[in-house]
Amino acid sequence: MSSTLAGMLFIASLLLALAVSYKPLGDYMYRVYTGTRHSGVERLIYRLLGVKADAEQSWGVYARGVLAFSVLSILFLYGLQRLQSSLFLSLGMEPVEPALAWNTAVSFVTNTNWQAYSGEAAMGHLVQTAGLAVQNFVSAAVGMAVAIALVRGFARKKSDTLGNFWVDLVRGTLRILLPIAFIAALVLVAGGAIQTFADHSGWTTLAGGEQTFTPGAVASQEAIKDLGTNGGGIFNVNSAHPFENPTAWTNWLTIFLLLVIAFCLPRTFGRMVGDNRQGYAIVSVMAIIAIISIGVTQWAELSASGTVPQAIGAAMEGREARFGTSNSGMFATATTLTSTGSVNSFHDSYTAIGGGMLIFNMLLGEVAPGGVGAGLYGILILAVITVFVAGLMVGRTPEYLGKKIGAREIKLASLYFLATPTLVLLGTALAMATETGRAAMLNSGPHGLSEILYAYTSASNNNGSAFAGVSVNTPFHNTTLGLCMAFGRFLPIVLALALAGSLAKQAPVPASAGTLPTYRPQFVGMLVGVTIILVALTFLPALALGPLAEGLR
Repeated sequence: MSSTLAGMLFIASLLLALAVSYKPLGDYMYRVYTGTRHSGVERLIYRLLGVKADAEQSWGVYARGVLAFSVLSILFLYGLQRLQSSLFLSLGMEPVEPALAWNTAVSFVTNTNWQAYSGEAAMGHLVQTAGLAVQNFVSAAVGMAVAIALVRGFARKKSDTLGNFWVDLVRGTLRILLPIAFIAALVLVAGGAIQTFADHSGWTTLAGGEQTFTPGAVASQEAIKDLGTNGGGIFNVNSAHPFENPTAWTNWLTIFLLLVIAFCLPRTFGRMVGDNRQGYAIVSVMAIIAIISIGVTQWAELSASGTVPQAIGAAMEGREARFGTSNSGMFATATTLTSTGSVNSFHDSYTAIGGGMLIFNMLLGEVAPGGVGAGLYGILILAVITVFVAGLMVGRTPEYLGKKIGAREIKLASLYFLATPTLVLLGTALAMATETGRAAMLNSGPHGLSEILYAYTSASNNNGSAFAGVSVNTPFHNTTLGLCMAFGRFLPIVLALALAGSLAKQAPVPASAGTLPTYRPQFVGMLVGVTIILVALTFLPALALGPLAEGLR
């Protein structure tokens, strides 16, 4: 069997597994978020938090809950890193310096998990488990909670409430993320991932002075981070490391875990709004964009220009030989289409067009399928913009799911869309305009710009992957990238919740002959087109100076 055919079968099997999971997992998540009964463990947590589980919250209270929880999480994780050497299970690690501690705390709380450090050489077991791994769960649960709150905004009529943030947070963590991660960790252990704790620093000196490293609790962290949370792994090379990703089939499982929850949430959306066709329309948009991205990346990497790549049939620099070019390209596409910057190859070594496609995936807002929760509320806001554009074309007030999209709604949706591009372009411009920012570049010319553009795109979109050809562990980049991660996460969340509150208050508008059916192929095509065109118009100058210019050289 040729490597190309094997790669096609690998991708086809992934798509089939996602299709099979769509209905059962989507229906299960629907029952989780619409159920009225609380388990004994959940009631205990609510009692400890002082939460009235059956009390509904307005969008403002819901947003304040998200922000308060996240700010406290940042402070806790920052303190844990700064006090690391004084705490148990530190493995002798020194305190993390302030700028890096800020960057890491914001990174994991915002579900970015950008790592400007080598995990095995900087963080002890306590920080890894009680800090970073916990945030891998709860930061993803926050994104899911916000998505569900927005869906309730569409589903409810004349309501001032969107649910209870603390209930949504606890249920998402205990009933969805924990069980899947637990099962996946067992499967990864069976596949060869290591599950143990290292002694002291993890390094053991053998006879003759040779050193060997004993890994920490790798399998469970790998399963946690792959559930759409990110590549915050123990080892700096992440899912290319055989301790985290031992075989080709664990590589397949890892990619599946990156995608499955985000791809199944549209089914939950369809059930909650009472029309499964709406869910099929949204997941179709996600699938079309994803398939286009997969095709472009595979073509660019398998038909790479240059004497050596053409002689061996593909670009292999920076790829893990166990997985090959096609499977590495599939992993890279999945990780940049989601808020999951886990990597099994070096994106900096990709071809100009292949690397440019990875950047474009993130610039889309990661909506195909996007981060856990974040992808759903991102594509729904793009759907609001699409029906507004369609309404302008026919000269009538736009509607979506029986809700009028008036001035307030379109302003909130527009601000949501503009927030991330503003952060990406301002961050990139600041880094390129200052000597301190440029000093981190390891390459000049278009590729050097692409490295900086990738870094600020990844941070602002809460992705977490990197080109790896730029030295970002500096006070300048740790600070600015941390700010991009914070504003890129919480500003869109507040705007999405404000939109949800505005929609929930409305009375339903009866469908008429002039209502645009939002479940038909026509709307699916329009939403795909609006998503791609808006991003292309916004970022074309930056892409033209970076990956496109490099590709034409």
